[in-house]
Amino acid sequence: MSIRQRLRRLLAPVTRTRAFRRIGPRALPVAERIAKRLTGGRLVVSGILVPSLVLHTVGAKSGQPRASELMFTPDGDGGAIIAGTSFARAQHPGWTANLAAHPDAEVVVRGLRYPVRAARIPNAERDAAWARIEAQWPGYRAYERDSGRTVRLFRLTTDAVPSPFRERR
Repeated sequence: MSIRQRLRRLLAPVTRTRAFRRIGPRALPVAERIAKRLTGGRLVVSGILVPSLVLHTVGAKSGQPRASELMFTPDGDGGAIIAGTSFARAQHPGWTANLAAHPDAEVVVRGLRYPVRAARIPNAERDAAWARIEAQWPGYRAYERDSGRTVRLFRLTTDAVPSPFRERR
């Protein structure tokens, strides 16, 4: 087991606590902005532990550009799975509505920008998608149970070669 995997197993239970769910939504965006400023956008704080991306969408209502830092899970076929957990909040995160309205988007992965197409993961494939996500971040589906809603799952695909979503250890 790699150091990264050990850290994930150690920290995953902390991220499921009420304290983290109160502090995380406020503290992580600030940390992400500071890291972006200091590194010119090359470092995503959450990317230290899990594969991460910055999703660039168009606002569903506003039509304005939006950016969200997210964890992703490689889907094994060159795509990525992203989950709208929003720290187990009762409301879906805005980026999920943006992707539903405008499925053509862009992501920044490891400092490089790629065009992507988003599609909702069908109900029949949700359990398999969650199993993949939880293999990467144990207990992550608890956010869905604790939020009281069905978390929106999306698969991102790209024509980029090599895929920015390839497995990494």
